[in-house]
Amino acid sequence: MTPLAPGTGAARTTRSTEPPAARARLLAVLLLVLLCVPVGWGPPPAAAAGAGWAWPVAPRPGVERHFEAPAKKWLPGHRGADLHAPPGTPVRAPQDGVVSFTAVVVDREVLTIDHGGGHKSSFEPVTAAVHRGERVVRGQVVARVADPGHGPAGSAVHWGVRENGEYVNPLQFVADLRPSVLLPVPERT
Repeated sequence: MTPLAPGTGAARTTRSTEPPAARARLLAVLLLVLLCVPVGWGPPPAAAAGAGWAWPVAPRPGVERHFEAPAKKWLPGHRGADLHAPPGTPVRAPQDGVVSFTAVVVDREVLTIDHGGGHKSSFEPVTAAVHRGERVVRGQVVARVADPGHGPAGSAVHWGVRENGEYVNPLQFVADLRPSVLLPVPERT
């Protein structure tokens, strides 16, 4: 419909010059695009829980080994991510919190930060720069990667995150892990 014609008080209607088949194709493409738009998906699952988290190693490190959830709590798995970080690399608090643990476990020093809300981060092997009970802020250097570091090459830091006591993939707090969605490209005629 077009605007009112001056002085007539009535609306004019105009007909499309497109053939009905072209309009139908256009409508189908528009509907398809609307169906593919991630309306209602909201933020990534961990974004709400992990809003404001930062990588503990800068610049953004490579991941030498990814999180592998065990089939059962007591079975083998990899309860964290190994981030490339040569010995001496600063390790930063990924989120505000309070240092809840720093001690040698078996043969390496481990540092744990309680972020509140059921979230705790742990790092190993490190040389802590903070003490138990100390409040830390996101981005603050809390440790340095120990020598040798973690992993076969000795050049990584292991980052584990527990959510209400369960180990979860720490990368979900700093990276969008949702699968990519490819939208269809309309055919040209």
